[in-house]
Amino acid sequence: MKKILLITGATAGIGKAAAELYAKNGWNLILTGRRSDRLEELKNDLIQKYSIDVCTLNFDVRNNEAVKNAIASLSGNWRNIDVLLNNAGLAKGFSDIQNGDVEDWETMIDTNIKGLLYVSKAVMPLMIERKSGHIVNIGSIAGKEVYAKGNVYCSTKHAVEGITKALRLDLLPHKIKVSAVCPGAVDTEFSTVRFDGDKKRADDVYNGYQPLLANDIAEALYFVTSRPFHVNINDLLIMPTAQANTSNLLREE
Repeated sequence: MKKILLITGATAGIGKAAAELYAKNGWNLILTGRRSDRLEELKNDLIQKYSIDVCTLNFDVRNNEAVKNAIASLSGNWRNIDVLLNNAGLAKGFSDIQNGDVEDWETMIDTNIKGLLYVSKAVMPLMIERKSGHIVNIGSIAGKEVYAKGNVYCSTKHAVEGITKALRLDLLPHKIKVSAVCPGAVDTEFSTVRFDGDKKRADDVYNGYQPLLANDIAEALYFVTSRPFHVNINDLLIMPTAQANTSNLLREE
């Protein structure tokens, strides 16, 4: 029987790259996201290319009722989720904390922390019932260090670190694995979203060095989730060679 992966934020970036790689390796997929047109386009593409089964759930992770209803709507084998990939997340704004936009703060907190909790809360009972499953959270180097003007975003990713450790403790009796994969700079829509669609400013983030690509993280995710049952990768930090930490990058002229 094919394994099942549920991905939040599946329509772009790391989520989309993961969907492609897992489909290529024969996994069936539950793809979730806010943009229904992108979900259906991705679903049709993956079914055509890889002859797998794909289920789409259109919801915003910030809406707990929508999350609960979407997961409750799963029936039959779709409830046997082998891996939950909590990928949905974002950064909004880039300013000193005293000048921060409260709406941006709430968007990051609601998505990166509360959204992760809502989805995990809905999926965990299905895994607990089967005494089997693996939850993988997309963290960040920003969850290990704080960088200038990254204040609230970094705080949300520090929260993801804490939640991941807590999940691992609480789910241990139920034989459920919990992992975090934490990237440094990855060239996705991340910076475009942070800077409200300012493409030039977003592109400047990656100028002068080779950042990670979404597929680099997808390959790491596949490694983490394909280990034998007795092996769990607790925490995996992945950086571009040109990036030493959150603040030190080697940019070539």
